[in-house]
Amino acid sequence: MLPHQINPLIEPQFDAVTDYILNHLGSNVPLVESIGHYIVESGGKRLRPLLVLLAANACGYKGEQHIPLAAVIEFIHTATLLHDDVVDNSELRRGNATANAKWGNAPSVLVGDFLYSRSFQIMVEIGEMAIMQVISNATTVIAEGEVLQLLNQRNPDTTEDAYMNVILGKTAMLFEAATECGAILAGSDAASREALRLYGRHLGIAFQLVDDVMDYLSSSEEMGKNVGDDLAEGKATLPLIYAMRVGNDEERALVRDAIRSGGLDDLAPILEIVQRTGAIDYTRAKAQEQVDLARDALKRLPASSFRDTLDTLATMAVVRTS
Repeated sequence: MLPHQINPLIEPQFDAVTDYILNHLGSNVPLVESIGHYIVESGGKRLRPLLVLLAANACGYKGEQHIPLAAVIEFIHTATLLHDDVVDNSELRRGNATANAKWGNAPSVLVGDFLYSRSFQIMVEIGEMAIMQVISNATTVIAEGEVLQLLNQRNPDTTEDAYMNVILGKTAMLFEAATECGAILAGSDAASREALRLYGRHLGIAFQLVDDVMDYLSSSEEMGKNVGDDLAEGKATLPLIYAMRVGNDEERALVRDAIRSGGLDDLAPILEIVQRTGAIDYTRAKAQEQVDLARDALKRLPASSFRDTLDTLATMAVVRTS
């Protein structure tokens, strides 16, 4: 069950965001509209726009501008997905063919650019400079995180700290922007704004850690992507970093070679190593630490059903299977 279904008060707002998104994908270029609708309607949970709604409501917001703000966050997220799939040569996302697999790399990149541009058009209409400042900073950090990940690709010497910097940039920053901007829109005090910023940051880190665990556990039907995709791309995520740290010389050498070469030739033994070294449990424990930090940050907010839903969402982050 999704958090917007747990809290019936958020359901109509969530539906309004969906309608707003679909109504603002229009373009004079039919291909732009086709790709935009395809990627937006491809089955994502829309977690990030949900965070905007919950954060604004938790701060007592009574207006309607949180609907377009939530759409802005989703457009930015969708743009990053389009670009990521091109960079990673991905062919499957959310159980469906990626846009680049259907239409090619160039249209996917350009439609991603369109969605970025559309999000900034909407922000101008919202007219809150502090929100524009947070989101423009977030998009810069996200781009830097993606470049940093690219630089670390096929590098078995990637450290845990370097890995955490990557996921802070490429994943957690948009979570952080979503929750902080919800607080800004509500006119919250500095303490509430900071509490929600930290909540989003820690939740985003936890979410990515669990994502990286699932790459070595779940079936493609559950994840909507292929098992071992990260390994195939030579990404040294935390399960592999930890496995190399505690494994024996033979295990360490096998993992290092697999990261350097990419591909899935050694997937089966790598899966065994990840399990045997306790890398899955270690990564989940790290995710739980982030969830605990996120939940602690929420305690600074006044009690409400929306704060409770944010708390539930954090708890759900570490037990999800997709």
